[in-house]
Amino acid sequence: MRLRLLIPLLFGMSVPALAQPTGSLPPAFDGIGIEERLGEEIPGDLVFRDATGKEVTIGSYFDGETPVMLNFVYHECPMLCSLMLTEFTKTLIDLNQDEGWMPGREFDVVTVSFSGTEIPDQAARAKEKHLTQLGVEDAGDGWHFLTGSDENIRLLSEAMGFSFKWIEDSQEYAHPAAVMFLSGAGVITQYIHGMAYDTRMVRLATVEASQGKVGSAADKIFLFCYRYDPEANSYVADAWNLMRGGGLLTLLLLGGTLFLYWRRERRTLMPSMST
Repeated sequence: MRLRLLIPLLFGMSVPALAQPTGSLPPAFDGIGIEERLGEEIPGDLVFRDATGKEVTIGSYFDGETPVMLNFVYHECPMLCSLMLTEFTKTLIDLNQDEGWMPGREFDVVTVSFSGTEIPDQAARAKEKHLTQLGVEDAGDGWHFLTGSDENIRLLSEAMGFSFKWIEDSQEYAHPAAVMFLSGAGVITQYIHGMAYDTRMVRLATVEASQGKVGSAADKIFLFCYRYDPEANSYVADAWNLMRGGGLLTLLLLGGTLFLYWRRERRTLMPSMST
């Protein structure tokens, strides 16, 4: 996709609910963007083809436990769509180097072409390219590249709140950019918008999607005190949880202080009681 089509979407339409003011983008972009559908479950019976050409259902990639990162791409895009996947792969490399995480173990990745004319051979070439870039043995077992019919692409993209459009004049697609996180049950838990994805944000979103099954204790404590703000495209302090956590800490400190005071007083009284 050429720069002139994708840049307005990245900076103007990576928002939670298509809240872009009317007239701020050219008419060609009307209806394009992401409407976050947090807490909703995607239809698991939609049929696609994997990179080998085998028919699969989207639900077959959800085992009830392992979180899934999902993104939409367009393999025939001449420039920026490939760049998005390259940047996403860099984030996966960082996750592997920093945390030891890899697709197929702590999480799975599902990359879906939103063009009904694309075929498994194109998905296979993209898979080979980015797995080579990732350089992690056996990661291909957990990173799945899918193609499908226009109807099933439409149903999945609508379920994810992902809206795109074919631009007849330029003979290419206009679309937003994001990586989306789902629980192992296929429930949408988070969106991170844009072309590049901060490793820390992706790690935290994965921990959130896993319901605490992956990640460190520090990650889980952080998520208790912070929430994801789509406007800021980052995790921000959750005042209510911080107050609850602060109140609990105060009670623990007060209780500990009273216990130590009680023990000291008890030791002081023991000699006098024995006489």
